[in-house]
Amino acid sequence: MKRVSVDIGGTFTDCFVVWGGRYIETKALTTHHNLAMGFNEALGKACKVLDLELEDILQQVDSVRYATTLGTNALIEHKGPKIGMLVTAGYEATVPLSRARGYGEGLDDMGKQDLPNAQRPDPLVEAHMIRGIRERLDFEGKLVMGLDEEDVRRQLRELVDRGAQIIVVALVNSVVNPAHEQRIEEIVLEEYPSHLLGAIPVILSHQVAGRKGEYVRATSAIVDGYLHSTMYHALSALEQNLRVHNYEKPMLVIHNSGGMAQLNSTDALQTIHSGPVSGIGASEHLSLQAELGNVVATDMGGTSYDIGIVVEGGIKHYDFNPVIDRWLVSVPMVHLVTLGAGGGSVAAYDRMYKTVKCGPESAGSDPGPACYDRGGMKPTVTDADLLLGYLDAENYAGGSIPLNPRRAKAAVEDALCDDLDVSVIEAAKLIREKVDANMANGLFTELRARGYDPKDFTMLAYGGNGPLHCCGIAQNLAIDKILAPPLSSVFSAVGAGNMHQLHIHEKSLYMVLYDSNTRRIFSDYERFNGIVAELKERGRQDLLRQGVPAEQIQHNLELDMRYGNQLVQTTAVIPIHELNSPSDVLQVINQFSTDYGKRFGEGSQAPEAGIRINTIRVSSYRQHETVQFQNIKPLPKPERSAPPAPSGHRTCHFVGHDEAFETPVWARKDLDPGVEIAGPAIVASEVTTFLVNPGWTLVAAKQGATWFLRNEAPVTKH
Repeated sequence: MKRVSVDIGGTFTDCFVVWGGRYIETKALTTHHNLAMGFNEALGKACKVLDLELEDILQQVDSVRYATTLGTNALIEHKGPKIGMLVTAGYEATVPLSRARGYGEGLDDMGKQDLPNAQRPDPLVEAHMIRGIRERLDFEGKLVMGLDEEDVRRQLRELVDRGAQIIVVALVNSVVNPAHEQRIEEIVLEEYPSHLLGAIPVILSHQVAGRKGEYVRATSAIVDGYLHSTMYHALSALEQNLRVHNYEKPMLVIHNSGGMAQLNSTDALQTIHSGPVSGIGASEHLSLQAELGNVVATDMGGTSYDIGIVVEGGIKHYDFNPVIDRWLVSVPMVHLVTLGAGGGSVAAYDRMYKTVKCGPESAGSDPGPACYDRGGMKPTVTDADLLLGYLDAENYAGGSIPLNPRRAKAAVEDALCDDLDVSVIEAAKLIREKVDANMANGLFTELRARGYDPKDFTMLAYGGNGPLHCCGIAQNLAIDKILAPPLSSVFSAVGAGNMHQLHIHEKSLYMVLYDSNTRRIFSDYERFNGIVAELKERGRQDLLRQGVPAEQIQHNLELDMRYGNQLVQTTAVIPIHELNSPSDVLQVINQFSTDYGKRFGEGSQAPEAGIRINTIRVSSYRQHETVQFQNIKPLPKPERSAPPAPSGHRTCHFVGHDEAFETPVWARKDLDPGVEIAGPAIVASEVTTFLVNPGWTLVAAKQGATWFLRNEAPVTKH
């Protein structure tokens, strides 16, 4: 297998190259003005390791996979085209009103507690750019009023005259019958043919979101349209960059659904959070192969801290109405929580509580933390880590980014020391303590809110800063096992390399499997089987269009189910894809009951309230060859070995300890599987730093995997 996968984050571009039996991980600073430059630099470092030219690698790899936060950044920065929108007449106010609560979407917890003072987000489509057209279909898709085509042409021309650069169409009940939306697209192409310089892209809401809910489907189409041009030009530029270097295959783009597709089969909305989702995919893959059971995936990079949950059995959690920036959308997205906590998170004095606050503002890659010596003046978490002794100023990022401790000290001093009346080291400790507590609180809230106990999970710590902060985060929780997985610094890029081509299609409905009033079970098998067959065929056509052989296409069936009118719904993966008898229905009900009991506790099931299906979802996919992980569980204590002599020592300061520790330092490549090191200790590699806090033990495992295990032995100074 020869493959290139890349994850472009807010600070670093991570590159993972598989070349036969060799795995190469590299990093470069993200070049936001031209993402291809950062990609070429990161891939160029891998070329040096392999002693090959960039063109040689790209000519031989089977694929190039690409995950990015570009869409997320474009939304945050409000850089998008002017949108014109066509809706059913009478529904022009649906989007501006935003169900009368849109101003609360996407706010943090503090903001949600003060909704009267909350501010609405700046609209992506202005009210005067929304036009109603005469047409109407009922809830079953039956014609009530035919489409007035002359009205469509008139409204369309007025929108273009007002500067519309893209047209979004969101008609009532179009998911049931898309005929009117499809005809409007034809009219737009008649008025502005694609061969004309003034051709206008058209986004149809039923193609973006397949579920009912007029407002949420409309916002999904708006966000997709808003990002369309940005993503199209950026990804096309990257593909052109590959063509220049003689790569002739289609570029593959990672989707936030947990799969990937060719660029011509990708909606802009599907690229949001694709990098962190890749990390969750890699966590699922590792958990299954290494039999880790329940894992919580934590990715700490330079800008954010991303949390995802993978429970035993490989069932991912999805958000079916996720909030992106300040907008509620209706697309299935692998669930993750993103906190503004990373190496580049800016620390400042909190005048209300007279302490330190960290994030969500980030220094990013330009100018970056103060210690990068690129003009940054504000103190960051990376500056604190450097001052506390954890980072090697001469060999950070393999020596490609020399750090300046004087800049870090000056930034911390100027921003915090006078207000807090503390020394630089004490201020750095406060930064470290605050950011670790923020991440621990986010992780604890996420697990508890979904009915899980943190002590039942293994914490995966990856990303450039994950192994550096994991002990500090875990010691705030009941988690006593941490795994820094193989290739931890580029683990999301590893996940991108392991993705399968996948498309998800779904249909929202009201289907009662067990009616508690009549005590009857579902019997309309033809209806259920017809919907599943239709969704399978849509996924099949998506993959056939990308050149996937028909015999390689597989399908998974998932049902969103709930008891009665409960607000909480549970996703059940159903092994049978057709219902033909009462026993088949009972098998589905039993699967749901088992999954519900695992999540909320056996005995919490409530079939007496009735059982219903809210959504039928089919994942159509083609499997690809993946990176294989060996058995990476830590050796039993009697079989562990002592470490070699350390390569050096460094004076380090730890939260909760007044005095400094003379801390031994090892190189990760010098540690064989089974080596055990008691903290405090530092294990360094070219791409990340493993920090073993006092009270923890590091155990090296196979393939470069590293375990952190909490120990109860008293801490002694080295």
